[in-house]
Amino acid sequence: SEDPKNEHLRELEGAKERLTLWEADLLDYNSLGRAISGCHGVFHAACPITDDPVSLKEQMLGPAVDGTKNVITAASAAKVRRVVFTSSVGAVYMDANRSTDVVMDESYWSDLEYCKDTKNWYCYGKTVAEQTAWKLAKEMAVDLVAVNPVVVLGPLLQSSVNASSVHILKYLAGWVNTYANAVQGYVHVRDVARAHVLVFEAQSASGRYLCVDSVIHRGEVVDILAEMFPEYPLPTKCSDEKNPRAKPHKFNCQKLKELGLEFTPVKQCLYETVKSLQEKGHLVTLPDKQH
Repeated sequence: SEDPKNEHLRELEGAKERLTLWEADLLDYNSLGRAISGCHGVFHAACPITDDPVSLKEQMLGPAVDGTKNVITAASAAKVRRVVFTSSVGAVYMDANRSTDVVMDESYWSDLEYCKDTKNWYCYGKTVAEQTAWKLAKEMAVDLVAVNPVVVLGPLLQSSVNASSVHILKYLAGWVNTYANAVQGYVHVRDVARAHVLVFEAQSASGRYLCVDSVIHRGEVVDILAEMFPEYPLPTKCSDEKNPRAKPHKFNCQKLKELGLEFTPVKQCLYETVKSLQEKGHLVTLPDKQH
């Protein structure tokens, strides 16, 4: 389709020669079948998310679960070599009974009851979708590999701002006066893309792959940003000064590193995110106060 929202894809290197775009709807099995037919591999990337809790529940559970069923079934019918499923650490770390001292690897799963109780429909949907994918892949003898990234940062290809970038933009644009007493994991978008290619191409790849560079407190995020971009009105106070500072989760990404992935440091991820937001006109470039 000639939709202008796809322009950034047409501008990718090699796109003129090697990229064909197919219109497909995750909930329309036939449209997926047409797109997947004749392929060696399928990358089932992350599905769209929303901030509205009501539609989040419907959006996550419909497309995430039924869409996943359709993708695996169409991949099985087309006899593809491997399906790479973009899951999330949202399907890994949510568990009230797990200490932050535990180093999580690919064997850990989020607790669905806890996701429900805390109304975290994103993690609930991601967990159910990935469990559905594994169950179906086993039944249909589809070679499935999953990548579980954290919040993905780095340069934007598209002109619009995505949820991950808003997470950084809000601090720089002065939309908030404080930062939350919370932790967040980050990874560079190029590392996530490379992880997908590595797990597709490596014959030996199997199971899940955690894809995390580092997990840091929001206070550390604003400190790093303030150090690199002191000209912006970054918050200096935490919204919760009563409770102890939230501790970061620990993840072991040895599996991906063994396939040859080297993670981009979080400072570089944050720097490139801000530069991209400036270039795309989402963030005014202010004169540096220090000069």
